[in-house]
Amino acid sequence: MSLIPIRPEVPFGAPAERSDAARNRERLLQAARELVAEYGAEALTMDALACKAGVGKGTVFRRFGNRAGLMMTLLSDAEADFQQQFIFGPPPLGPGAPPLERLAAYGEGRIYFVLEYGELLKGAGVSPRNRFDVPPAMLAHRHLELLLREAGMDEDPWVMAMSLCSALDPERIVNDVRVHGISPKRLAASWRQLVTRIINPA
Repeated sequence: MSLIPIRPEVPFGAPAERSDAARNRERLLQAARELVAEYGAEALTMDALACKAGVGKGTVFRRFGNRAGLMMTLLSDAEADFQQQFIFGPPPLGPGAPPLERLAAYGEGRIYFVLEYGELLKGAGVSPRNRFDVPPAMLAHRHLELLLREAGMDEDPWVMAMSLCSALDPERIVNDVRVHGISPKRLAASWRQLVTRIINPA
Protein backbone atom coordinates (compact mmCIF):
# COMPACT_ATOMS: atom_id res chain seq x y z
CA MET A 1 0.00 0.00 0.00
CA SER A 2 1.06 3.58 -0.54
CA LEU A 3 0.11 6.71 1.31
CA ILE A 4 -2.80 8.46 -0.35
CA PRO A 5 -3.68 11.73 1.38
CA ILE A 6 -6.75 13.56 0.16
CA ARG A 7 -5.24 16.60 -1.49
CA PRO A 8 -4.84 16.36 -5.28
CA GLU A 9 -1.58 14.90 -6.46
CA VAL A 10 1.06 17.15 -7.94
CA PRO A 11 0.92 16.84 -11.73
CA PHE A 12 3.54 14.54 -13.21
CA GLY A 13 6.62 16.49 -14.21
CA ALA A 14 5.78 19.50 -12.04
CA PRO A 15 8.85 21.22 -10.58
CA ALA A 16 9.75 20.36 -7.01
CA GLU A 17 8.77 22.90 -4.38
CA ARG A 18 11.61 25.31 -3.59
CA SER A 19 13.05 25.06 -0.10
CA ASP A 20 11.97 28.60 0.79
CA ALA A 21 8.45 27.92 -0.51
CA ALA A 22 8.34 24.70 1.52
CA ARG A 23 9.39 26.59 4.64
CA ASN A 24 6.74 29.24 4.04
CA ARG A 25 4.11 26.55 3.52
CA GLU A 26 5.04 24.83 6.78
CA ARG A 27 5.03 28.18 8.57
CA LEU A 28 1.49 28.84 7.39
CA LEU A 29 0.33 25.32 8.27
CA GLN A 30 1.86 25.56 11.73
CA ALA A 31 0.08 28.85 12.32
CA ALA A 32 -3.16 27.24 11.10
CA ARG A 33 -2.70 24.29 13.45
CA GLU A 34 -2.15 26.65 16.37
CA LEU A 35 -5.33 28.59 15.55
CA VAL A 36 -7.34 25.36 15.35
CA ALA A 37 -5.85 24.08 18.61
CA GLU A 38 -6.61 27.33 20.43
CA TYR A 39 -9.94 28.42 18.97
CA GLY A 40 -11.29 25.52 16.92
CA ALA A 41 -11.59 25.04 13.17
CA GLU A 42 -14.48 27.48 12.84
CA ALA A 43 -12.14 30.33 13.78
CA LEU A 44 -9.66 29.43 11.04
CA THR A 45 -10.26 32.02 8.34
CA MET A 46 -7.89 33.28 5.67
CA ASP A 47 -7.72 36.66 7.47
CA ALA A 48 -6.99 35.06 10.82
CA LEU A 49 -4.26 32.89 9.31
CA ALA A 50 -2.62 35.82 7.54
CA CYS A 51 -2.59 37.77 10.80
CA LYS A 52 -1.28 34.83 12.83
CA ALA A 53 1.50 34.04 10.34
CA GLY A 54 2.39 37.71 9.78
CA VAL A 55 1.89 37.60 6.01
CA GLY A 56 -0.40 39.30 3.55
CA LYS A 57 -3.83 37.84 2.89
CA GLY A 58 -2.90 37.43 -0.79
CA THR A 59 -0.08 35.09 0.20
CA VAL A 60 -2.53 32.80 1.98
CA PHE A 61 -4.92 32.76 -1.00
CA ARG A 62 -2.10 32.07 -3.46
CA ARG A 63 -0.94 29.14 -1.36
CA PHE A 64 -4.31 27.48 -0.60
CA GLY A 65 -6.81 29.00 -3.03
CA ASN A 66 -9.62 29.35 -0.50
CA ARG A 67 -10.63 28.27 3.00
CA ALA A 68 -11.74 24.83 1.81
CA GLY A 69 -8.32 24.35 0.19
CA LEU A 70 -6.64 25.29 3.45
CA MET A 71 -8.79 22.83 5.38
CA MET A 72 -8.12 20.15 2.79
CA THR A 73 -4.37 20.63 3.11
CA LEU A 74 -4.46 20.43 6.90
CA LEU A 75 -6.64 17.33 6.79
CA SER A 76 -4.50 15.76 4.07
CA ASP A 77 -1.36 16.07 6.16
CA ALA A 78 -3.16 14.58 9.14
CA GLU A 79 -4.54 11.71 7.03
CA ALA A 80 -1.08 10.97 5.64
CA ASP A 81 0.33 10.84 9.16
CA PHE A 82 -2.40 8.43 10.31
CA GLN A 83 -1.83 6.26 7.24
CA GLN A 84 1.88 6.20 8.03
CA GLN A 85 1.08 4.87 11.50
CA PHE A 86 -1.17 1.98 10.51
CA ILE A 87 0.85 0.95 7.44
CA PHE A 88 4.42 1.37 8.69
CA GLY A 89 4.23 2.29 12.38
CA PRO A 90 4.84 0.17 15.45
CA PRO A 91 2.35 -2.46 16.62
CA PRO A 92 -0.40 -2.88 17.54
CA LEU A 93 -1.60 -0.22 15.08
CA GLY A 94 1.19 -1.01 12.64
CA PRO A 95 2.53 -4.35 11.40
CA GLY A 96 3.75 -6.97 13.85
CA ALA A 97 0.67 -7.54 16.01
CA PRO A 98 -2.06 -10.20 15.52
CA PRO A 99 -4.80 -9.02 13.13
CA LEU A 100 -7.40 -8.78 15.89
CA GLU A 101 -5.16 -6.47 17.91
CA ARG A 102 -4.50 -4.37 14.83
CA LEU A 103 -8.23 -4.11 14.13
CA ALA A 104 -8.87 -2.97 17.69
CA ALA A 105 -6.00 -0.48 17.55
CA TYR A 106 -7.15 0.91 14.20
CA GLY A 107 -10.64 1.63 15.49
CA GLU A 108 -9.36 3.29 18.64
CA GLY A 109 -6.88 5.37 16.65
CA ARG A 110 -9.53 6.43 14.18
CA ILE A 111 -11.95 7.45 16.93
CA TYR A 112 -9.39 9.83 18.42
CA PHE A 113 -8.40 11.05 14.94
CA VAL A 114 -12.01 11.96 14.16
CA LEU A 115 -12.45 13.76 17.47
CA GLU A 116 -9.31 15.80 16.80
CA TYR A 117 -10.00 16.64 13.15
CA GLY A 118 -13.80 16.45 12.89
CA GLU A 119 -14.19 20.17 12.24
CA LEU A 120 -11.58 20.03 9.48
CA LEU A 121 -13.56 17.25 7.82
CA LYS A 122 -16.54 19.60 7.69
CA GLY A 123 -14.51 22.60 6.59
CA ALA A 124 -12.82 20.69 3.80
CA GLY A 125 -16.21 20.31 2.16
CA VAL A 126 -16.23 16.52 1.90
CA SER A 127 -19.79 15.81 0.76
CA PRO A 128 -21.79 12.81 2.02
CA ARG A 129 -22.34 11.79 -1.61
CA ASN A 130 -18.71 11.01 -2.41
CA ARG A 131 -17.04 10.66 0.98
CA PHE A 132 -16.90 6.87 0.60
CA ASP A 133 -14.87 7.15 -2.61
CA VAL A 134 -12.14 9.56 -1.50
CA PRO A 135 -8.69 7.92 -1.29
CA PRO A 136 -8.44 7.76 2.54
CA ALA A 137 -11.82 6.04 2.79
CA MET A 138 -10.84 3.54 0.11
CA LEU A 139 -7.53 2.83 1.83
CA ALA A 140 -9.25 2.38 5.20
CA HIS A 141 -11.69 -0.09 3.67
CA ARG A 142 -8.89 -2.05 2.02
CA HIS A 143 -6.84 -2.09 5.22
CA LEU A 144 -9.72 -3.44 7.29
CA GLU A 145 -10.52 -6.03 4.63
CA LEU A 146 -6.93 -7.31 4.64
CA LEU A 147 -6.90 -7.55 8.44
CA LEU A 148 -10.17 -9.50 8.38
CA ARG A 149 -8.70 -11.90 5.83
CA GLU A 150 -5.54 -12.30 7.92
CA ALA A 151 -7.73 -13.09 10.92
CA GLY A 152 -9.30 -15.97 8.98
CA MET A 153 -12.59 -14.44 7.86
CA ASP A 154 -13.62 -15.95 4.53
CA GLU A 155 -17.31 -14.97 4.42
CA ASP A 156 -17.32 -11.75 2.40
CA PRO A 157 -14.68 -9.72 4.27
CA TRP A 158 -15.10 -6.94 1.68
CA VAL A 159 -18.66 -6.23 2.81
CA MET A 160 -17.77 -6.68 6.49
CA ALA A 161 -15.00 -4.11 6.08
CA MET A 162 -17.62 -1.73 4.67
CA SER A 163 -19.76 -2.26 7.76
CA LEU A 164 -16.81 -1.63 10.04
CA CYS A 165 -16.02 1.61 8.20
CA SER A 166 -19.61 2.71 8.79
CA ALA A 167 -19.15 2.09 12.51
CA LEU A 168 -16.36 4.67 12.43
CA ASP A 169 -18.40 7.33 10.62
CA PRO A 170 -17.05 10.75 11.70
CA GLU A 171 -20.45 12.41 12.13
CA ARG A 172 -21.65 9.55 14.29
CA ILE A 173 -18.54 9.58 16.48
CA VAL A 174 -18.64 13.35 16.99
CA ASN A 175 -22.36 13.21 17.76
CA ASP A 176 -21.94 10.33 20.21
CA VAL A 177 -19.25 12.19 22.15
CA ARG A 178 -20.43 15.79 21.99
CA VAL A 179 -24.20 15.31 22.06
CA HIS A 180 -24.69 12.06 23.99
CA GLY A 181 -21.64 12.40 26.23
CA ILE A 182 -20.20 8.98 25.42
CA SER A 183 -16.51 8.92 26.27
CA PRO A 184 -13.93 8.07 23.59
CA LYS A 185 -12.66 5.32 25.87
CA ARG A 186 -16.14 3.76 25.93
CA LEU A 187 -16.40 3.96 22.15
CA ALA A 188 -12.99 2.31 21.79
CA ALA A 189 -14.03 -0.49 24.17
CA SER A 190 -17.22 -1.04 22.18
CA TRP A 191 -15.23 -1.19 18.93
CA ARG A 192 -12.88 -3.79 20.43
CA GLN A 193 -15.84 -5.88 21.54
CA LEU A 194 -17.36 -5.60 18.05
CA VAL A 195 -14.28 -6.76 16.15
CA THR A 196 -13.59 -9.49 18.72
CA ARG A 197 -17.07 -10.95 18.22
CA ILE A 198 -16.67 -10.76 14.46
CA ILE A 199 -13.36 -12.61 14.51
CA ASN A 200 -14.23 -15.00 17.35
CA PRO A 201 -18.03 -15.43 17.20
CA ALA A 202 -18.00 -18.37 19.59
